[in-house]
Amino acid sequence: MKRRILLVDDEVAVLLTLKAVLEISGYDVETAASAREGKHQLRTQQFDMVITDMRMESDASGAEVIQAARQADYRPAIALLTAFPLAEEDWQDLGADKMLVKPTQTRVLLQQIEKLLASHQAKLARLGSAAPPPNGAMAAKAKPRAAKKAQGVVLAAAAAKTAAKKKTGARV
Repeated sequence: MKRRILLVDDEVAVLLTLKAVLEISGYDVETAASAREGKHQLRTQQFDMVITDMRMESDASGAEVIQAARQADYRPAIALLTAFPLAEEDWQDLGADKMLVKPTQTRVLLQQIEKLLASHQAKLARLGSAAPPPNGAMAAKAKPRAAKKAQGVVLAAAAAKTAAKKKTGARV
């Protein structure tokens, strides 16, 4: 069974691009375009990992999604996706397991996701978690060919978003 990832970001272009890259790489992906929608999906579905943007409806939206994911009985891995890197203690204090900085190369992103899923599963096993094992915990790693095919897609989408927002003076 494929591992399930919830992507939460208010930028539709980022959501669709990341969804395509992750699906090409063998993940089952759901998306949410707001913190509110993401929190609802966390309550009604089960995910192996949550990847959330930090700044959406408000500067605290990502923290709200992280808190909701931490409260989920099934204990997903949590990654904070941001164009504005935080100090390690800051994103860890929010409850995230990993910070993913955008834009990034597709291959690097997929490696970070795979590494986080593996370390999170090991952590749950050490803690003797009663949570059900993640879907497809033994699934094969992302195919290099799929990563190569999607190479640069995430970088291009994030760069376009940043350039457009800089032109208008909006916050990225």
